[in-house]
Amino acid sequence: MEKKSKLSFGMFLVTIGIVYGDIGTSPMYVMKSILEGNGGLGQVDESFIVGSLSLVIWTITLLTTVKYVLIAMKADNHGEGGIFSLYALVKGCGKWLIFPAMLGGAALLADGVLTPAVTVTTAVEGLRSIPSMDRLLGANQTKVVLITLLIITALFSVQHSGTSRIGRAFGPVMLAWFSFLGLTGLLHILQLPAVLRAFNPLYAVRVLLSPANKAGFMILGSVFLATTGAEALYSDMGHVGKENIYASWPVVKMCLILNYLGQGAWIIQNCRNTGLYTIADLNPFFLMLPDALRPFAVILGAAAAVIASQALITGSYTLVSEAILLDLLPHLEIRYPAETKGQLYIGAVNGILWIGCSLVVLYFRSGARMESAYGLAITVTMLMTTLLISVYLRKIRKLPLLSGLVLLVFGAIEAVFFLSSLGKFMHGGYVTVILTLLLLLIMVIWYRGSWLERHYSTRLPFADYIPNLKGLHEDEQEPLLAHNLVFLESAADDGEIDRDILYSILDKDSKRAQAYWFVSVQVLNEPDTMYYDLETYGTDFIFRIRLNLGFKCSPLVNVYLRQIVQDLQAEGTLPRQEKKYSIYGPSTVGTFKFCMIHKTVPAKTELSSLDEFILHSKYAIRRLAGSKLRWYGLDTSSLILERVPLITGGIRNGRRIQRNQRS
Repeated sequence: MEKKSKLSFGMFLVTIGIVYGDIGTSPMYVMKSILEGNGGLGQVDESFIVGSLSLVIWTITLLTTVKYVLIAMKADNHGEGGIFSLYALVKGCGKWLIFPAMLGGAALLADGVLTPAVTVTTAVEGLRSIPSMDRLLGANQTKVVLITLLIITALFSVQHSGTSRIGRAFGPVMLAWFSFLGLTGLLHILQLPAVLRAFNPLYAVRVLLSPANKAGFMILGSVFLATTGAEALYSDMGHVGKENIYASWPVVKMCLILNYLGQGAWIIQNCRNTGLYTIADLNPFFLMLPDALRPFAVILGAAAAVIASQALITGSYTLVSEAILLDLLPHLEIRYPAETKGQLYIGAVNGILWIGCSLVVLYFRSGARMESAYGLAITVTMLMTTLLISVYLRKIRKLPLLSGLVLLVFGAIEAVFFLSSLGKFMHGGYVTVILTLLLLLIMVIWYRGSWLERHYSTRLPFADYIPNLKGLHEDEQEPLLAHNLVFLESAADDGEIDRDILYSILDKDSKRAQAYWFVSVQVLNEPDTMYYDLETYGTDFIFRIRLNLGFKCSPLVNVYLRQIVQDLQAEGTLPRQEKKYSIYGPSTVGTFKFCMIHKTVPAKTELSSLDEFILHSKYAIRRLAGSKLRWYGLDTSSLILERVPLITGGIRNGRRIQRNQRS
């Protein structure tokens, strides 16, 4: 981690490539969206454009610079950022905090579906700014949609190999992109320096109340698109370190603002050019460029769009993996195609994102329509992040005044942005709402279902059953099932154990072994910490292991357990296990059997209808998601999978069935 956070030009380039892909592509559609929301190029004037630019500049300054760079990045979890890392810091401050964390995470995942669709589509639509390409594409969007789908399909098809190779090219490409943004914007500012008045926030206030602003406060829905990458900046902090973000953000912000001002200058100079009124999907970002430069801009913009999409895709993998470890989503198989920290791949997530992006492109067909759905997801995530940050400042940092100020100022700003984005609900925002609610529903079902399982599980005092286990362990009349019998259990107090585990060993086909292992995984707030706790109960055949893993560590139980067996044998705590026959030769580490117990819902329960529905839904989701055996690294191990009913109560009202005396 320290190596990654060290400030250097190389890490500066990596930061430019990884962190700012999303916010860096915003100039391709922000001013375009503002124009369309106000009726087009012919319906704007200089005061409206200067006021709109002021809104953009101060939105970037307040939400990105002040909230995320200066405040949120201080709320890091051992260098890691993002809404789930923030929740891990404050979860002890109140059980209710899980709900804003889930809602914010669901909205951010919904954004992972929308970002590739809107950025790639807008970049491809830039081809229309080249007359020859516009004629080739034709009047309808069919060819644009097909090209977009091809790029998106190619992007998702290479994810399984990891991004380490292409990642080395991200920095130089994005540095070229930001340099291009700044220089092209500066050239137009020099032609009309009056746009610099936009730095005065009074113009931002005036445009909201101006009759020239036909969209009213709804203009903020378009303005907000300028800061949609701010949450990604916070989430990617752990990959590059704070110092590199502090050093690179001023450069990135300067280039972005220069480009927005340059687009504004071009719009003011051309708002009475009637020859431009007939252009479909008029985009000032491309049209302000000389004809000879547009093909280069389209290619560079497409590359930047792919990089922005890549950042959101890999960010979605990280977000899902953290949610799994926090027990908010089902266990999915995670692969690590590269040695670099953070380079992970989740096939199920990749497939869902690809299908979702493709459906969004096919449904909306144009970047303009996607923009209506795009901003809404991030406003929700930002609101939830603000809420969690305020709790962190008040409860953890003991700064109640700053906490209240953050909640009041940024909560109010983001609430206004949320309401303005919600105003576009019927124009596409409903897609974001549906996606977010669907993901939130899955999280709520999984979280509540896990709580019900814990609540209704029967815990027995482990020490009371050690004599039974000792008798079975020494009873040579019982066949030896394995040298090591391993049960996976939920992390709980060492003095108790789930009744179903003891029932499986002693009652359900007695399972004799040389060593019984009861393994649980405890997720820690730290991202990379790894250690284990051991309890033997004074025996050499019972081992209670708690693997304490950071929320970014892969829980490869079989790998860790074999290492622990060797350690315990080396110190004499565990007897040698003679294994004579093996393709690798004799060994002192014997055979392993892993037993996993799945709960099922019995036909008759004392659960409410809602809770019964939640449990059925959780188990249905578990079947669709696949077994968590792969998540535990046990897919190639010798397994025993047992299903037991969830016992929610005894005989109702204490009644017992009576024997008929006449029988």
